[in-house]
Amino acid sequence: MTSEKQQSASCLKKFTNFTVWFDEILLNAKIVDNRFPVKGFLVYLENGAYIMDKIRKMLEEKLEKTGHKLMLFPLVTTDELFAKEAEHIKGFSGEVFKIELKGDKESQRTLIIRPTSETIIYPMFKLWIRSHADLPLKVHQSVNVYRYETKATRPLYRVREIPWNEAHTAHESPTDAERQVREAIEIYSQVLKELGISFLLLKRPDFDKFAGAVYSIAFDAWNPDGRVNQVATVHNLGRNFAKAYDITFEKKDGSRGYVYQLCYGFGYSRVLAAIISQHGDDRGLVLPPAVAPTQIVIIPILFKGQEKEVMKYAEEIYREVKDRWRTVLDDREDVTPGEKFYHWELMGTPIRIEVGPKEVIEGTVTLTRRDTLERIQCSKDKLIDKITFLMDDILRNLRERSERMLHKLIVDARSMEEATKAVDDKNIVRVAWCGSLECAQKIRENVGGEIRGERYDIAERPDRPCIACGKEARTIVYVARAY
Repeated sequence: MTSEKQQSASCLKKFTNFTVWFDEILLNAKIVDNRFPVKGFLVYLENGAYIMDKIRKMLEEKLEKTGHKLMLFPLVTTDELFAKEAEHIKGFSGEVFKIELKGDKESQRTLIIRPTSETIIYPMFKLWIRSHADLPLKVHQSVNVYRYETKATRPLYRVREIPWNEAHTAHESPTDAERQVREAIEIYSQVLKELGISFLLLKRPDFDKFAGAVYSIAFDAWNPDGRVNQVATVHNLGRNFAKAYDITFEKKDGSRGYVYQLCYGFGYSRVLAAIISQHGDDRGLVLPPAVAPTQIVIIPILFKGQEKEVMKYAEEIYREVKDRWRTVLDDREDVTPGEKFYHWELMGTPIRIEVGPKEVIEGTVTLTRRDTLERIQCSKDKLIDKITFLMDDILRNLRERSERMLHKLIVDARSMEEATKAVDDKNIVRVAWCGSLECAQKIRENVGGEIRGERYDIAERPDRPCIACGKEARTIVYVARAY
């Protein structure tokens, strides 16, 4: 079997019964435990917490290299501050957690726990920004946000406590703000590329943009069950929040004006879900090397009478690689090699090294790469170069495989019937749309998926009428079920 066919054969459960497959991996591979007694709140286990922390460091390094200052803002805001931007509060009015303060008359008020932090950060921007010399101002924080999710919760995808990074920026002109949109997109794209995750970069329709934004850009990752997983968003806020919070500055000509703002968020739990869902197979996790808790496992194959020689050789290999990669020497005596193989495949460890009497005699090792399960013989003196190559090649393969699957899942539809069938078959549907809200509602009601938006990264011109009304189409949009 080719590696592509092997991958397809090993993902039957993932594509046919995704929910069961995903839930089993979350617990068995020590990602999260969803049994916490408060719905929508998760316990991140050792592997899930480790992977998310590695993702956080990858992202924060890129943000800080581009001038974003790390800050940490409070958890709460007042209901008065929260209500200042009308569109924003309308967008989150049904989702906020509240703290009711009891006590003397003056303190009997309500605090809002952040669903996102605009209303917490922007009163501070008003204090900090005085003139054009203070701009651009770019800050970020990695925190949990809280939303009282009214839909069915789903581990990692739809939760009430959301670990993420949010960045907020202020600029002197709309041109500077647009330049920052491109920078934010590039930062997020780089991180996702380094994780092998493929996605559609979509400009959301106006009816589905972030509350208070001029426009919103979203990163929609494909999922095996046909739904899309929004892993990150970038929002151009224009001057809407600046006007609401009176964030002004002195221009170079001495006049005063409102700043132009952006906010953008990167969902750590959703990115973790994308890694599991796009790369995993029926054996368990398949992890990109950069975030794997264990990058290499060494398994001694012991035969009676040759245990010492094999263990000595395995320890030599361990010493040679442990300072370069996160390595475990699995020398458990009460576990068979087959059980060890099963365990480390479940955990997604990128490279397995096997050493037995044959390898000791020949001065070689047997390498198995987790993504393709290909076994490779390598001499001990070339081991470092071979592992270095394999780590890079595993990421390349994961990324290319994910991109091929994304393209495979996108289906063109010229009628409501074709679109409905495509969505039912767990695809992302590409259709022509006139731009009207009425037709968007028709598509949602009849097709069973929602308009996710039009491509932001490439121009796609409609070559057919609107799928809903038959009139001239304004744009090509993507329709899918979503988390």
